[in-house]
Amino acid sequence: MSIQPSPFDVMSNGKKMISVDLKSKEGVSVIKKLCASSDVFLDTFRPGVLEKLGLGPTSLLEENSRLIYARLTGFGQNGNFKYKGGHDINYVAMSGVLSLLRTKAEPPRPPINLLADFAGGSVLCAFGIVLALLERTKSGKGQIVDANMTEGLAYIASWLFRSRNLPVWSGDPGTNVLDGGAPFYRAYKTKDNKYMAVGALEPKFYTNFLIGLGLHEDQYNQVGDVEENTKKFEEVFLQKTQDEWCQIFDNLDACVTPVLDFDTIDNEKYYMSNDSFKRNANNTIVPKPAPGLSNTPGIPAGLKPLSQPGQHTIQVLKELGYDETKINELIKQGCVYAKQTSNL
Repeated sequence: MSIQPSPFDVMSNGKKMISVDLKSKEGVSVIKKLCASSDVFLDTFRPGVLEKLGLGPTSLLEENSRLIYARLTGFGQNGNFKYKGGHDINYVAMSGVLSLLRTKAEPPRPPINLLADFAGGSVLCAFGIVLALLERTKSGKGQIVDANMTEGLAYIASWLFRSRNLPVWSGDPGTNVLDGGAPFYRAYKTKDNKYMAVGALEPKFYTNFLIGLGLHEDQYNQVGDVEENTKKFEEVFLQKTQDEWCQIFDNLDACVTPVLDFDTIDNEKYYMSNDSFKRNANNTIVPKPAPGLSNTPGIPAGLKPLSQPGQHTIQVLKELGYDETKINELIKQGCVYAKQTSNL
């Protein structure tokens, strides 16, 4: 029996990894025993899958009343879509948010897989777990955390829903102040085919923005002609490189910043003096954990080796009280997979 690591698993660094066959009775028993002494159990299957295996919240909470049983799905435990598969674009679409990420002439464009997979899904699920752990300090009881990416993203977008009557959303998507329709809130290409991000919303920032461009406010007023201002700003930004614009706007409080390159951000001068970004053994960038805590600062797990399927199976089973004979039996029967058996 051999298990190949998923090529998309790049987030298991520093974690203990045990591989268990949930279709076997003994495998399910291993998980139950593990949950009996655990603080949190995370269910990422579609609704009802783990109940069929005897690993639903009712049975696990009966054995460990302090367990936090967290469920993370795409569409939730209820509703017409609960059994459907999906990806980030589908959850963003069903949350309503994707309809805003477009211009008048173009269809909605998915903003990579950050909004639903991570913001509406993973982050809010983790937040729910923290809330449940905090509540447990009072009641001594665990509970079910029901997180789904669609409703999670909708909640993240609460300000967007509740601000729909504000003037900033008076036009079609792509024509408003905050979605690229304003010449003072968008990105501009520079002479060297890089970009500068402009967020000069307030009048004082807009004034400094024009000073940086060498333009006069009486001719390019903030509430002036959108097309005329946009065209002029585009022309001006193309006259200098990104670095040249940085030399100008680094000394002006104008809410103008460079669009830093994702793959070389750790070499940017803005971060050279701190540890915001580091490189791991595979030469990939690892951002510093956030938010920062004064007494217990986070340790970047991305700098640790990437765990492999079954790497810690034997170790975990021993910690659960299984002896060597039983562990060998579980491995031989295929109930668990261990990447290394020499430790026995």
